Amino acid sequence: MTTTDPSLSDGRPEAPEPGRRAAPAIGAWLPTWDLITTKNLEIRKRRGLMITMVVLIVVPTVLILGFRLLFHAVDPHTYSPAGSPGIFSGLSNLMAEFGFIAAAALGAAAGTTDLTDGMFRHLVITGRSRLALYLARIPAGLAVTVPLVALAFAMNCLVTSYESPPPPTSVSFYGVTVPEHLDQAGLRTWLLQHPQQAANGLPVGPAPNPAQVRSAIDKNIASLYSNYITDEISGSNPPDNEMAKIGLWLELEAGIGFLVGLGFGSLTGQRTTTTIVLIALEIIVTPLLERVQLPYFIDGQRLIVGVAMDQLRPAGLASGNSGGGPGQALFGGHGALGIPPMPTWAMISVIVGWIVGWSGIGAWRMMTRDA
Repeated sequence: MTTTDPSLSDGRPEAPEPGRRAAPAIGAWLPTWDLITTKNLEIRKRRGLMITMVVLIVVPTVLILGFRLLFHAVDPHTYSPAGSPGIFSGLSNLMAEFGFIAAAALGAAAGTTDLTDGMFRHLVITGRSRLALYLARIPAGLAVTVPLVALAFAMNCLVTSYESPPPPTSVSFYGVTVPEHLDQAGLRTWLLQHPQQAANGLPVGPAPNPAQVRSAIDKNIASLYSNYITDEISGSNPPDNEMAKIGLWLELEAGIGFLVGLGFGSLTGQRTTTTIVLIALEIIVTPLLERVQLPYFIDGQRLIVGVAMDQLRPAGLASGNSGGGPGQALFGGHGALGIPPMPTWAMISVIVGWIVGWSGIGAWRMMTRDA
C-alpha cells in the first residue's frame, strides 16, 4: 500500500517553523530587502558611474579645501585660513549644482540599466511585481547619493568651523562699517545718526543734503535692511543650526535630482537623453526662469522645481537678491530669486509634486512597458 505525504498532495505550503518568518510573496508590490541590496550592488558595480559621482560631489570640496589648507600651512602670512564664510557658501552652492546633476545621472542609469542590459524581460519572467522592481531602485540609489553629499558637506563644515578667521564685529554695508545684529529699526536709527557716512555709502544720489538722506533712508529702509542682512550673513560663519538646515537642503536637492532622473529615465528608456535634458534644466533653463520675469508667465516659471528650491535655499546660502527681493521661505531662508517669490504652500506643492509626479510616471511606465 502506497502512502502520500499530505504536504506534497495538497497545494498549501507548510507552516514556517517557530521563530522563522515566512518568506514574502514573490509578487508583492513592496520591494524586499534582498531586492534593494541587489539593486544597490548593481549600481555600485558600475565603476564609471561611481567615479563620476565622486568626482562631481566630493572631489571639488577635497581639492579646494585641501589646497587652501596646504597653502596656509606653508605660508600663513600670505594665504588666509582655509575656511571662510565665502568659501563655505561657494562650495555649498557648487555642491548643490553638481549634486543635482550627479544624482540625476545616477537616477537615469538606475531607471534604464535593465533595459539597456537586456535584463528587464528576465526580471518580469520571474514573477516579481514591476512596482516592487521600480520602488527598489529608490532606496538603492539614495543609499549611494546621500552619503556622498553628507561626506562632502561634513568636510566643508569642519574646515569652516575650525580653520576660519575670527568672526567680525561689524558689517561692511555699501562701504560703510555698521554694527552687526541690528534689526530694521536699529539700522534706520544708526543711519539717521550718521547721515554723512550714509550719504557717502548709500545709493541716494550725488551730494545729497541731510533732508534727502533722511527721505531716502525712510523710503528704502526695507530693501536696505535686506541687503544689510545679506552682507551680515556673507561675512560670518553660519551657526550650527544653520549648517544643519543647509545640509538638509543639499540632501533634498540631490534626492530630487535622483527621483526625477529615475522617473524620466524609466519613461524614456534612454539614459543619455535623460541626463542631457536634466543637465540643461539645471544649468540653463532654471537660472533663466528664476532671474528673468516673463510677462504673463510668472506662474509657469514657478512650476520649475529649481525655482522652488532656490526660494527654499537657506539664508546662509542666499547670494544677494534682485528684482523681487528676498523671498520668505522655510528654514528661515531668503532665497536667491530675481522674480517675486511664491507663497510657501505653493513652493511646497511644487517640490512635492515633482517628487510624487515623476515617481508615479516612472512606476507607471515600468508597469506598462512591454517585456
